[in-house]
Amino acid sequence: MRWLKYWAAANNMNGGMKLMKLVKRSVPIVLLLTFVVVLGVAGLASAKKPLIGVSIRSLSEERWAREKDIMEQLAKEMGADIMFTDANHDENLQNSQIENLISRGVDVLIIIAQNSDVAATGVQMAAEEGIPAIAYDVAIFHPDAIYLSFDSVKVGYEMAKVIVDLVPKGNYLWLGGSPTDDNAYLVRQGHFQVLQPLIDKGDIVLVGEQWCTAWSPQEAMMHTENALVANDDKIDAVVASNDGTAGGAVQALMERGLAGIVPTCGQDVDLAAAQRIAEGTQAVSIFKDVRVLARTAIEAAMELAEGKKPSQINGKYRNEERGIEQDAILLDVVPITKDNLYEVIILGGFHALEDVYRNIPRSEWPDQK
Repeated sequence: MRWLKYWAAANNMNGGMKLMKLVKRSVPIVLLLTFVVVLGVAGLASAKKPLIGVSIRSLSEERWAREKDIMEQLAKEMGADIMFTDANHDENLQNSQIENLISRGVDVLIIIAQNSDVAATGVQMAAEEGIPAIAYDVAIFHPDAIYLSFDSVKVGYEMAKVIVDLVPKGNYLWLGGSPTDDNAYLVRQGHFQVLQPLIDKGDIVLVGEQWCTAWSPQEAMMHTENALVANDDKIDAVVASNDGTAGGAVQALMERGLAGIVPTCGQDVDLAAAQRIAEGTQAVSIFKDVRVLARTAIEAAMELAEGKKPSQINGKYRNEERGIEQDAILLDVVPITKDNLYEVIILGGFHALEDVYRNIPRSEWPDQK
């Protein structure tokens, strides 16, 4: 400020001194405003919403479309932005879409893999950019992916147990899920924990074992039709791996007048499966409450975006063949039969009464509580 004094003295002007006083008063204010602006910019940066990227293998499947809507609402409630892609059952397209999500600056990835092996490349791309990934309900063979799912071995065990209780002896057809989805193998493991002792004993004869690409109901229907023809309709039970493959099997059984006579099973309690259970053409579906799954995924994603380890991790996923061990969050499942369909699915708000029982006369609807 010394130069102002010199300037005022040289000019011997009151105005110069007034200017000097004005500047003295103004500088602290300017510095204060600058500090406030800097704090404001820092505050805005720290308040930036987390961006969650979700790579979905195909929105053509009922459950994934439903979970997309649930995740979208939950992310909004929890203060995050969310972005979705649909791979339409194309494993290579899925990795391209994951790469695009990474380039768009996502903080965390949730991946519903089309192929457990191929999606590992997507996780690796994310890891190289420091972006954590959640393998949502389908294992991904990469150690950095956190596996979030239901206990798929238990899912398979519970559905096979219901079928065996209904048909302890006889000819069985087994329908697997997609051979590129590790969940399909875990479900199979659970199935055969129940079936194999009875096969070894001779009580159950396995007349067919078929995988269904991309969990295709059409393939399941074709395999069931072929098995029925090859065995002169002498099939006593069909152990299918999800509601889609169960639906294909029921369609084939229906054409031979065997729907409701030959029990089958599935998982997910899709609306069509809930209707079949109500009508008696599907014996059981395993309820994996996707509302809980989706909420857990978004909660874990929020923690990961903050640099924290998800607090709900409660186990490990291991794949001995590939030498992989991953942190896991495993959720409980509930077998749904005609006996508890109303209490769990309707009263639980998963499906509406009028939707599930639409093909049944109202006089036969359960008493509403």
